[in-house]
Amino acid sequence: MHNFVLGEIIDGRKNMLELKHVSFEVPQNGAEKEIIKDISFVIPDGKFTVITGPNGGGKSTLARLIAGIQKPTSGQILLDGVDITDKNITERANMGISYAFQQPVRFKGVTVLDLIRLASGKEMAISGACEYLSKVGLCAKDYINREIDASLSGGELKRIEIATVLARGTKMSVFDEPEAGIDLWSFQNLIQVFEKMHEQIQGSILIISHQERILNIADEIMVIGDGQVTEHGKKDEILPKLLGSSNAVNLCKGRN
Repeated sequence: MHNFVLGEIIDGRKNMLELKHVSFEVPQNGAEKEIIKDISFVIPDGKFTVITGPNGGGKSTLARLIAGIQKPTSGQILLDGVDITDKNITERANMGISYAFQQPVRFKGVTVLDLIRLASGKEMAISGACEYLSKVGLCAKDYINREIDASLSGGELKRIEIATVLARGTKMSVFDEPEAGIDLWSFQNLIQVFEKMHEQIQGSILIISHQERILNIADEIMVIGDGQVTEHGKKDEILPKLLGSSNAVNLCKGRN
């Protein structure tokens, strides 16, 4: 069992998100299969953290537990010291946690302007909504009145979803494999969007990703393997291990 509390000692910052002995089990063949195994860690306020590791290691499950889509079998999740373990996704969103799905949802009949206004929680002027679209690299006049439907590409949907996160201005933004299903050009633009997002918002960013270019813009990297945190530290400490050291294979398999 590995308990990582890196966030408690960084720059005297407040511990924004904390998991204490969190486990998650699902029924399988008449027994309980443990997906997340007694995980404890802290993510401090204002940090850009990327969670990586092998497929099936528990990364996306962990993101859903943080967002409130699923509830831990045991353990606690705290936001700014408040126990949010029993809060659902809507309640956590109201408390400041945004979650972006691997495949953003399409809303027939809802325009981009509608979605940004809904995210912001206020009757935002068109100029304000256009500003958020510009921040994610979209020409506002071409998108502001478009419907969130099948005419939008995966890359366009991802950037519109990020625009809604910016409009919401939450304490923590969680993205589950944002690079999934988009082309190389869109991915390159997505990197720039995350870099700007990190500079402009006050909250924390948590991204599930295998991509080296996303890992490279992180403040911290967490490695999840076999349902456990095997490494958690500053990017400059963790990334070289993942990219080239003799420990890289073991890291990604969740071994010591």
